[in-house]
Amino acid sequence: MMKNLFDIKDHVIVITGGTGVLGREIGKYLALQGAHVILLGRKEEVGQEIVADIQKEGGDASFIQSDVTNNASMEDARDKILKKYGRVNSLLNAAGGNMPGATISPKETFFDIQIEEFQKVLNVNLTGTIIPTQVFLKPMVEAKKGSIVNFSSMASFRPLTRVMGYGNAKAAINNFTAFLANEVATKFSPGIRVNAIAPGFFLTNQNRALLTNPDGSLTERGNDVIRQTPFKRFGKPEELCGTIHYLVSEASSFVTGTVSIVDGGFNIFTL
Repeated sequence: MMKNLFDIKDHVIVITGGTGVLGREIGKYLALQGAHVILLGRKEEVGQEIVADIQKEGGDASFIQSDVTNNASMEDARDKILKKYGRVNSLLNAAGGNMPGATISPKETFFDIQIEEFQKVLNVNLTGTIIPTQVFLKPMVEAKKGSIVNFSSMASFRPLTRVMGYGNAKAAINNFTAFLANEVATKFSPGIRVNAIAPGFFLTNQNRALLTNPDGSLTERGNDVIRQTPFKRFGKPEELCGTIHYLVSEASSFVTGTVSIVDGGFNIFTL
């Protein structure tokens, strides 16, 4: 019988940004496939609620309150995980976010960018990916095996209006993914893979007000997105799970340095 390349039973999978809409859905899916899922995030109450929901359906999950921009916090989380499981098979860097001062509204210009908030957006998205990667890569190097999946965005490919800080950070994620894939394969082990996933437009707590009105109708920007999406709808969080499953499993054993796009065709739209 051929091996099931998608088997992730007993894999130890760490997810930063685990309390977000996407992190929550992905974490639940992976846990129900038999993985041991550890959600990292700042919101203790939300994290424990998600864990209880996963456990109720028979999955194994736990939550550790932590800060992706703080090295000591990440090391503490890693040590707790290693003490319990002895390994880390995969790291999903799903933490990220945006701030008003790092965006440019239709009535503003580039000169209205607030550098302090711009730096915070770079910090949580880019540095908040690099620090967890440094910390959780170490046990992968020792095992000579592992998978890291960074979270990119449509804003990494196109200079989307408004989201300057976020777009800059996500473009850097693509570059970092390619850089690190080569770095770890050549200096440590080709058994360690580094890839990224680039979601299209999914309704999350971060962008809901930007894309929809309180009554559920689309804003002008929401209509623009749908017009440029061949599938003519927003993505559903669960539609990221298949690509993530592929990237953390042996099914992608010869795949590294890539950015997998899950966007309903947004990135290939042409007039």
